[in-house]
Amino acid sequence: MLDISALLEEIKASPYEETVVRAPHSGSAAFPENLASGTQVNGPSGDFRERPGTLLACIERERNLRAVTCPERGEIVAVHRELHGSFVEAGTELVRLRHFLSRAEVEERILKKALHLFLAPERARYYFTPAQDIKIKTAGPKSVSVRDGEELFIMSRMKRETPLRYSGPEGVLYAVYFSHAADVDTGHPLIGVCPPGLVGQVEDVVARVRTEWKETS
Repeated sequence: MLDISALLEEIKASPYEETVVRAPHSGSAAFPENLASGTQVNGPSGDFRERPGTLLACIERERNLRAVTCPERGEIVAVHRELHGSFVEAGTELVRLRHFLSRAEVEERILKKALHLFLAPERARYYFTPAQDIKIKTAGPKSVSVRDGEELFIMSRMKRETPLRYSGPEGVLYAVYFSHAADVDTGHPLIGVCPPGLVGQVEDVVARVRTEWKETS
């Protein structure tokens, strides 16, 4: 059985993830003068993430400049400034940054380890069956119990709707990972199911994350 408390302590010991930003194509690389290790950077913002993140580098090819911006909020760990003014190939590492996990990200990481994830079998839009949809909208997903073989979803693809049965252990529908308005990629989690005997333990750890986790600005 997964030791959820131990998983939380493991995340606390290393509360970040590192991201490598690479050249999107070949060309001459240039870096902003004020970009260095320890610099705080921001990712895209706006309701539709329409405002790009902090400028990390520019790649010039055939007199065309392409900005390379930060994909998420964090702190710069390394800038390969030795490449400034040099020709680089596509995929060359330019910048490495460290993103400190938020409470929501820690909670999501723990849940995805603790729950049984039912994955989308193909790229499509997914909906709960009408009966289950009413229950979820009325009382929330945790009011729904699921069992192996139960018809739980409607899969909509190319104007065709197909019933989809849940396969996996019986339990409580603890988390929903899809939106009716967006396509879901193959292999992306649709729901997370918690065994009945673990619900209390999972709730306790989630409560600990929400009270103990310190956000890093």
